[in-house]
Amino acid sequence: MRPHTLQGYVGQQHLLGPGKPLRLAIERDEPGSMIFWGPPGTGKTTLAKIIAATTHATFVEFSAVTSGIKEIKQVMVDAERAASMGSRTILFIDEIHRFNRAQQDAFLPYVERGDLRLIGATTENPSFEVNAALLSRCRVYVLQPLTEEQVVQLLRTALTDNATGLGALKFTADDDALQTIASFSSGDARYALNALESSANLLLGLSATHLTRELAAEALQQRVLLYDKNGEQHYDLISALHKSVGNSDADAALYWLGRMLAAGEDANYIARRLIRMSVEDIGLAAPEALNLCLSAQQAMHLLGSPEGELALAQATVYLALAPKSNAVYTAWSAVAEDVATTAAQPVPLHLRNAPTKLMKSLKYGKDYKYAHDVQGRVAAMPCLPNSLADRTYYHPTDQGREKQLSQRLDEVKRLQRETSSPEGE
Repeated sequence: MRPHTLQGYVGQQHLLGPGKPLRLAIERDEPGSMIFWGPPGTGKTTLAKIIAATTHATFVEFSAVTSGIKEIKQVMVDAERAASMGSRTILFIDEIHRFNRAQQDAFLPYVERGDLRLIGATTENPSFEVNAALLSRCRVYVLQPLTEEQVVQLLRTALTDNATGLGALKFTADDDALQTIASFSSGDARYALNALESSANLLLGLSATHLTRELAAEALQQRVLLYDKNGEQHYDLISALHKSVGNSDADAALYWLGRMLAAGEDANYIARRLIRMSVEDIGLAAPEALNLCLSAQQAMHLLGSPEGELALAQATVYLALAPKSNAVYTAWSAVAEDVATTAAQPVPLHLRNAPTKLMKSLKYGKDYKYAHDVQGRVAAMPCLPNSLADRTYYHPTDQGREKQLSQRLDEVKRLQRETSSPEGE
């Protein structure tokens, strides 16, 4: 079912619609070297083949998983020879990120001289996985997952195509059956077409000709979830979870949690991130959030999946709905900056212990005020080094429990003003 022309290609209208950059480059026969970055089943290989056919170039295809750089070097030498005779070569490397940076360097001279046009396909972020020198010589095009409507369109075509599809079998399908397959495919056309073929095999086994939603669901068995524990999806989804919690959106937070768990993410990793959110985004506005997250981690450890996942869901909802404060996080960042950028000031003498006579003679501990001996139990005694005496790191908010801490801080300052200052330091 792979289309051979741009007219039959479905999706990526942001690149291939009228007047769009890639379409114009193809129509002018000036596509140059490029990198296609996108999830599986979005048409990266198909688009490369269409470009080769449209521009009348020799198309050579390799996969970085199964091919070595030695084989590809021979192709590049042949392309150099062909270029000297006026012929053009497109070298397509699928999963180009599997080549290390030294191997990717081998393409550079041939791409720079224009001996060949390189088209690399990758599911990983090329900013991290493709050599910067090679990346600077290629145009990066981002391919998006197909919409459900586009996937249904592909399935309809496959169902009626007599040449390469299922048209000869005269199958029919309910709209909601194809919609079910499209929904389960997560924008992956390859998965959707394979699912349609599985559905057709099920119909043949039942001697039936009409595909219902129930039969499609039976053929599908399990939704495909795009996820790479060490790649872009991993970081994108945990970012979505963290930001949904920070924005107090419990429904979105639960959804992203469910997505990660269903895709096989390590539950302990999620628990650790929830603990971080409890201290970074909630802080002292709801200090019990930290204990709840620690308890959820322990519950997950004891119960495992799927029972323990409910504890993570409970912690996630609480974090989302809890009052928010990053006051401690901000204060700690400011302290870290001062520690790193200011001189290491000595501890003021009145704060030092004096266990020996020598230390006492050097005025260690002199003028120390024991808070419990002072009215209000707050002494007007500076505790920061002199050079940082005016610093204020912690600025409590008016959210949740922290509102009480803000009131207490005002009270502490008032008591300090009412208590006499120590003489000397």
